[in-house]
Amino acid sequence: MILLVRFALIGLIIYGVVVLAVYLGQRGLQYFPEKDLGDPKIPESLSAKVLKIQTEDGFQNIAWFAPPRESDGKVIVHFHGNAGNISHRGSTAAFYQKLGYGILLCEYRGYAGNPGSPTEEGLYKDGRACVNYLLDNGYRLDQLVFYGESLGSGVAVQLGVEFQPRKLVLEAPFTSAVAVAKTAYAFLPVDMMMFDRFESIDKIEKVKTSLLVIHGTDDRVVPYELGKKLFEAAKHPKEFVTVDKGGHSNLYDFKVGEKVVEWLQRMPGKP
Repeated sequence: MILLVRFALIGLIIYGVVVLAVYLGQRGLQYFPEKDLGDPKIPESLSAKVLKIQTEDGFQNIAWFAPPRESDGKVIVHFHGNAGNISHRGSTAAFYQKLGYGILLCEYRGYAGNPGSPTEEGLYKDGRACVNYLLDNGYRLDQLVFYGESLGSGVAVQLGVEFQPRKLVLEAPFTSAVAVAKTAYAFLPVDMMMFDRFESIDKIEKVKTSLLVIHGTDDRVVPYELGKKLFEAAKHPKEFVTVDKGGHSNLYDFKVGEKVVEWLQRMPGKP
């Protein structure tokens, strides 16, 4: 009996050390910023310019901007996912640019050589600065399409609440970062530990805009069920696209871009 108690105590101590280590280092486990933009910085397929966008808390963030073919055309404000940086979304941006859309690849603090480190509130500030840049430079809110990919879906939903654009696209979104963490760290009390929670499920019904959600059935990072649950919580006009056998980062291999464009073309306004 004494031996069993001793083993139990040792197990509890080890578990406690693991919990403490994860708690203290959780942002290192939650964010995976790629700091190098690579060379060349902007791919030849994308005709864009490099911006330096000022955030409300004093950061100067790099972003890439390709204006729309027509001055009153739609502009996609793209908030990318956790891994990599904007340089990994150049082909996606080029796809939309060829069709006449403008696109702003918004970058986060700590990514692509930007100063600082990512946090939930920090990413909201970075995204907010990107939207305000466009509004301050003559683009109307009704021209903007907020596009959130994975982690970026949390940013897009938050800014959707704040700005209420007419169109919101969410690719592989989650209900909350806590729900995603539970799938990876089921043995930890992540719901009590996490700083950056991105509670989109509590916000989505406040976004009064047309919504398109896209999710792959074989997503091993953000389970398909989380995207479906977020969609079901939305109260505004909405559509859901299921990508059969689609994973987390390969949805454009399944012609998702064409599905987004088809949806946008059914919306009022120019491409």
